[in-house]
Amino acid sequence: MTERTRSSRIRDKESPRTTSPDALGSRRIALVEDDADIAYTIRLNLRKHGWQVDHFVSGLRAIEAIEQKPYDLVILDLNLPDIDGLAVARELRQHDETRKITILMLTARVEERDKLLGFDVGADDYLTKPFSMKELVARVSAHLRRAASFDASEDDTYETEGLRIDRPRFEVTVGGRLVRLTKKEFDLLWYLVKNRGRVVTRDAILARLWDYDADVETRTVDVHIRSLRRKLGDRWIDTIVGVGYRFLERPEEK
Repeated sequence: MTERTRSSRIRDKESPRTTSPDALGSRRIALVEDDADIAYTIRLNLRKHGWQVDHFVSGLRAIEAIEQKPYDLVILDLNLPDIDGLAVARELRQHDETRKITILMLTARVEERDKLLGFDVGADDYLTKPFSMKELVARVSAHLRRAASFDASEDDTYETEGLRIDRPRFEVTVGGRLVRLTKKEFDLLWYLVKNRGRVVTRDAILARLWDYDADVETRTVDVHIRSLRRKLGDRWIDTIVGVGYRFLERPEEK
């Protein structure tokens, strides 16, 4: 079955309203999907929850629009008529104006390597077709709710030997060098820092950063940790085999 197959891509056509429009109604979502039927159903359900949704068929057109107008979340299909969705994600992660936007990939590709590749290029979340509209709305709601709960007043910076995190500015520097992180990578790093010295299980990380009721594999956490280590170096994040991860303020703590 290919991406072009339009039948049975959405298990339920409608989802009950779970989020008050007043709470997150000002949130803007870019939907990049070339299947007109799927796009219509998604758009209908998201708008029912009070969210503003702009639909794009072209990946290039989506990039242009997203760079010009602020969006809180991008729902991104991988098979597009002009460029691959992975290329769209890479491009968005390259620029300061768009690198903090949450990206939820939506695709028929079900192999684990496809999911890992999606996370590697900067996706925050991944949902495979056929999907439940209720689950999609729950994931969107969770991501938007988490972004809305950001509070820059609490412990907004952290610094240790060579590493500095500026939460309000969404900046991380290593040895004075600016390191570009995706929003999910930044949130994961900050969560580990807030629990520094303590072992944090994969399940705890999933509950904190992927807090919707869905089947998210612990492998997702491992992929994001791997990406953080590649960008920051491996001196600060320690693996506790079979348990989880621990942030170390000093390498000698290993």
